[in-house]
Amino acid sequence: MKILVINSGSSSLKYQLIDMENEQIISKGTYERIGEDKAFLTHKINGEKFVINHPVKNHKEALDVVISQLLNKDYPSINNLNEIDAIGHRIVHGGEYFNKSVLINDDVIQKIEKCNNLAPVHNPSALIGIRACKELMPGKPMVATFDTAFHQTIPKERYIYPIPYEYYEKYGIRKYGFHGTSHYYVSRRIAELLQRPVEDLKIVNCHLGQGASICAIKSGKSVETSMGLTPISGIPMCARSGDLDPSIVTFLMKKENLTPDEIENILNKKAGMLGISCVSADFRDIEAQAKEGNENAILALKHYKYMVASFIAKYAVSMQGIDVITFTAGVGENQCGIREGICEYLKYLGVEIDNEKNQTKGEEIRISTNNSKIAVWVVPTNEELVIARDTIKLISEK
Repeated sequence: MKILVINSGSSSLKYQLIDMENEQIISKGTYERIGEDKAFLTHKINGEKFVINHPVKNHKEALDVVISQLLNKDYPSINNLNEIDAIGHRIVHGGEYFNKSVLINDDVIQKIEKCNNLAPVHNPSALIGIRACKELMPGKPMVATFDTAFHQTIPKERYIYPIPYEYYEKYGIRKYGFHGTSHYYVSRRIAELLQRPVEDLKIVNCHLGQGASICAIKSGKSVETSMGLTPISGIPMCARSGDLDPSIVTFLMKKENLTPDEIENILNKKAGMLGISCVSADFRDIEAQAKEGNENAILALKHYKYMVASFIAKYAVSMQGIDVITFTAGVGENQCGIREGICEYLKYLGVEIDNEKNQTKGEEIRISTNNSKIAVWVVPTNEELVIARDTIKLISEK
């Protein structure tokens, strides 16, 4: 069976076509700058990369181009659309409606829409992707997998905010958490690598990418996570602030005469590592500048490592111990210096890093020594595979 996995961003569309007989990727790609004159598609198949410069107005037009590439006779992924058995969609926010993946129907679409105000950038784009697939591939079964679903096991005393309870009742303001699909995958994969039941493990997974979150996973369930109502909270990220004294927001709004949209833009796109370093939102650029002695770059890296380590230590309280720490996503999988710096703060917990093994990038590997009291691993994430597996399972149960 072949599953098409779709991840619709605000101005992008990522996809993977996966053959579920062997769980191998047939082809994948990313459409970027949708809605702009410089929109382009990067399509990858059989180790080759094809860049198609093709302006599109919306996600439907983008998906149309993607399908034409999947059917391209010069490098075909499939011969016709009938070979695609189902479509899996990544949805950022499912609110309190969903604690697992579901088959998409009108009721599901309505509930995703009700969560639009909780994820105003992501959910509307995902809905455009769903509707585009319905139009271009009518009758094809579709499944929604939610970033928030894995975190629905977090106890109420941990997800509730200390604000008037009526705001939780009226607006659903609470901690939801994100990157749940990634946290789920890594927790199951590390259990396989350790040859232990996931139910026996206390895992802290560090999903460190452009967006970043830490998750405490006990007995296979999320019991605490760093992101909250929105993906802006928790640890500092490439351009997102992470946790702040809430009065900073109102203080800046008054001093700089900012609107809510303007302050939201600053905290999402001009803060985090970019904000402190004054260099870049890219860790590679920041590390290069730090080596040149740039004090702001050095400060940004120190702040980041400290904050990640602080959350890891905090989650030792959540689970009353830690068996394994895992690093995943772009920064977690590839930035050796970041991992080393984070683990330096955790020596008091008995963490010892093997410096030679830690030089590995993008591969599954234990980077802690045999004497380390807590195992530390790098485990590349695979959210698309989780979505494809859930899609197969649900359409098989119809």
